[in-house]
Amino acid sequence: MATVPENPVTPAGAAPLEGVAELSYEQARDELVRVVGELEQGNATLEQSLALWERGEALAARCEQWLLGARERLEAARAAAEGS
Repeated sequence: MATVPENPVTPAGAAPLEGVAELSYEQARDELVRVVGELEQGNATLEQSLALWERGEALAARCEQWLLGARERLEAARAAAEGS
């Protein structure tokens, strides 16, 4: 599983979206749950909250990519089964 920094604005100044494209569905989903929980706590600064929000949006988009890909594979399998 990918390592997620405690503070979404990394000390090296890396963007909070770094590494999202490489995550599996499960990794992205689990991190999204953590990000939402952190935002709900309300303890982050405005800048941290914005970075968390941006990362959450990217994680949600990554999950959607995986789900759309899975749907396409299922539809292709159904079409192939119906064509047999």
